[in-house]
Amino acid sequence: MGLSDDPELQPFLCVLFLSMYLVTVLGNLLIILAITSDPHLHTPMYFFLSNLSLTDISLISTTVPNMIVNIQTHRRVISYSSCMTQMSVFTLFACMDSMLLTVMAYDRFVAICHPLHYTVIMNQRTCYSSVLASLFLSLLDSQLHHLIVLQVSCFKDVEVSNFFCDPSQLLKLACSDIFINNIVMYFIGTIYGFLPISGIFFSYYKIISSILRVPLSGGRYKAFSTCGSHLAVVCLFYGASLGVYLTSAISQSPSKDAAASVMYTVVTPMLNPFIYSLRNKDIKSALCRLLRRAG
Repeated sequence: MGLSDDPELQPFLCVLFLSMYLVTVLGNLLIILAITSDPHLHTPMYFFLSNLSLTDISLISTTVPNMIVNIQTHRRVISYSSCMTQMSVFTLFACMDSMLLTVMAYDRFVAICHPLHYTVIMNQRTCYSSVLASLFLSLLDSQLHHLIVLQVSCFKDVEVSNFFCDPSQLLKLACSDIFINNIVMYFIGTIYGFLPISGIFFSYYKIISSILRVPLSGGRYKAFSTCGSHLAVVCLFYGASLGVYLTSAISQSPSKDAAASVMYTVVTPMLNPFIYSLRNKDIKSALCRLLRRAG
């Protein structure tokens, strides 16, 4: 159904989301290029950041280009197989975002609480294993959502009240009893939501406890500044996701649900590069060197 039925608003939405998409892709690509081209940034923290940027590009690419094409062609039809594919891929990268943020929180925990053992604990094998484990768990979550929606035998309506195929929206269209499907989906969502958030909370509880034991205020600021960008991204991602679910639960307006979904599907991936580049001197220096070489 998209975000609006107003024909006068369609050109504005097209330009707005095309701009946001290009900014997101360009910003995250610059982060990846800066990290891969600068040997000083070949550390676990920036390795995870480059993977997060790649995931953000993939996440926004599953929804926005299709929406822009729909606005331009004035056609809002999507086939059943394409809808299921979009839902699975979107769930994969959304979950991957969450998993990588958890791994990055653990990386900051080891760096601040166990600095002498950091290089031993966060070795190359651990980094690659963490990313592969995140990918495997995200793929499992994606396929579980796919199987749950596949169990729906018929649909009472074919209008998805969003600008992409959201699994929760698809279940609302079912004409059969979906009580078990909802229970399973909420259970999976609880597991995949509770465990990453618990890991992030535990890591930052230990980080804050360790920082408070540092006697000098300058030392405290230096220690906390290394995880300030990550904490800002975590708050943005989970704050936006929580806002979507609360809006969906409280409001019965489909347009408000779709507008809330924009926050974590479009706005969060777009802001991540700015948060990391503006608050990180290493990234800014690497970007300047990269641009000078390109010039």
